[in-house]
Amino acid sequence: MSVGLGNIWRFPYVAYENGGGAFLIPYLIVLAFIGRPLYFLEMILGQFSSSGCVKVWSVVPFFKGIGYAQAFASWCVVTYYCVLMALAFFYLFASFQAVLPWTECDPEWATEKCYSSSMANLSMFNLTSENVSSAEEYFYIYVLKKSPDMDSGLGVPDWRLTLCLLLCWILVFATLVKGISSSGKVAYFTALFPYVVLITLLIRGATLPGAGDGMLYFITPVWEKVLTPEVWYAAVTQCFFSLSVGFGPIVFFASYNPFRHPIYRDSTIISFADTGTSVLAGVTIFAILGNLSYTSGKPIDEVVKSGTGLAFVSYPEAISKFDFAPQFFSVLFFLMLITLAVGSAAGLAGCPISLMCDVLPHVPRWIVTAAVCAVSFLIGLVYVTPAGQYILDLVDYFGGGFVIYFVVVATVAAIFWIYGLEQFAKDIRFMLGFGLGIYWKFTWSIFIAVALVVIFVYAMIVFEPLKTDNGEYYPPSAMAAGWTIAAFAILQIPGWGAYVVYKQKDGTFAERFKKSFRSSNKWGPKNPKIKEEWQAYNAQTVRFSWIPNPKWISRRTRAQVPDVELSPDSQSNR
Repeated sequence: MSVGLGNIWRFPYVAYENGGGAFLIPYLIVLAFIGRPLYFLEMILGQFSSSGCVKVWSVVPFFKGIGYAQAFASWCVVTYYCVLMALAFFYLFASFQAVLPWTECDPEWATEKCYSSSMANLSMFNLTSENVSSAEEYFYIYVLKKSPDMDSGLGVPDWRLTLCLLLCWILVFATLVKGISSSGKVAYFTALFPYVVLITLLIRGATLPGAGDGMLYFITPVWEKVLTPEVWYAAVTQCFFSLSVGFGPIVFFASYNPFRHPIYRDSTIISFADTGTSVLAGVTIFAILGNLSYTSGKPIDEVVKSGTGLAFVSYPEAISKFDFAPQFFSVLFFLMLITLAVGSAAGLAGCPISLMCDVLPHVPRWIVTAAVCAVSFLIGLVYVTPAGQYILDLVDYFGGGFVIYFVVVATVAAIFWIYGLEQFAKDIRFMLGFGLGIYWKFTWSIFIAVALVVIFVYAMIVFEPLKTDNGEYYPPSAMAAGWTIAAFAILQIPGWGAYVVYKQKDGTFAERFKKSFRSSNKWGPKNPKIKEEWQAYNAQTVRFSWIPNPKWISRRTRAQVPDVELSPDSQSNR
């Protein structure tokens, strides 16, 4: 879930749009002080309560709407996630041809500005900055049939991409119907296979002319851009997408762990693996962009159109450079993209499906899964129209990143400012057997919320309407639709909060309001025996919370401490 298309597909194009090295430094800082603590937080919440993204909010019932907002955001993202998987299927099928179709300028779709890889090697010095690679024209003209703007409307879904999209949702349905136990075994292959392919592409890309310039562009910071709020906003959003924090599936997956599972080890390994994968993909992409700049004569920041299609231009371009069996490496690469996307898409789709199963407990799970997949497929048809990529960028910005900002801030405030940092630390000590250092307490209680609010406010002050890859602003109607999506998700939090207050029994409105912020009886370990031990542990630690450490107390002082009656189960902890 945490190593997927967010690393291989989204990270390179976000880094490209934000200046390469100018983006890398904020991204690494955000991962260290925001991403990793949030990832560990979500894993703790899931494992401690053995609950999904909605039921876990018995910890602070007023914020139950966070789970619904997360489910909605996950659904928004998974509808276009599967479209990216459909594009990978399209390229996979095209890879079985005798000549990879994006390596040559086919008169069926190529323009006069098109140049192929073979042309670039033979007549490199005749190319101008207006020339476009065959890989780029193949993707935008032949595959997407992309319209130049949004003024002409959405258009009709492409039948080829529609069939690929249908295949994707059938795969997601099959994965979810089998359940989580079988998908864990498959992950041994799907988690390791991408690294073999990526390292192979990196080795080939690094040997191409101009690759060094591209890699330097990726790691060389532009300090003027580093200090701009837009870059930090993009870094935070990309951090959420790459680690998948804030969307709900991490809580959902962690809820299957045994209660004493060493989750600290897991979160450390996965967060570092996520960072390494993003950097590996970034170096690979920018090595290829350096070669494209070398062959086309364009600056690196202008060599291809930025946006979601960057990975479907740069990676195929690198594959076409292989001297031996490029078709074989193409099949491997797009098979890798599909395996990554299936795992992530299944995790994202599992969040709204679990929510619907809780709302409709009498309906069999496979029927709910089939219904969600069918509706998601119909929604996804919007993205395979000629203007679909514009809609994809719109939903990605408002339905994904924008909403998750609010969700994460609300989560941190609810857990550490209302439930309490000290109580949460006690829960962790009870579950894992050790306490947490100042790094975790500082980032959770202060840094994350303050940093996100400051970055968000600055980004909104300088906010401009979204632009297409041609530099044109989105029409007001599209922006209004984006704000509507974001508002619907965010309003789930106060809406469900009001419902929780209304459902509280007895007392005045003020009493019911206060009660909605207290943990319900359902909060805690799911296992009844462990829950009793936890309650006894809380009672004991609360009673002695004013004592710094019993080992530091002298016998005379200890004799002055009034004795208390302990249950037989807790005598050993006295």
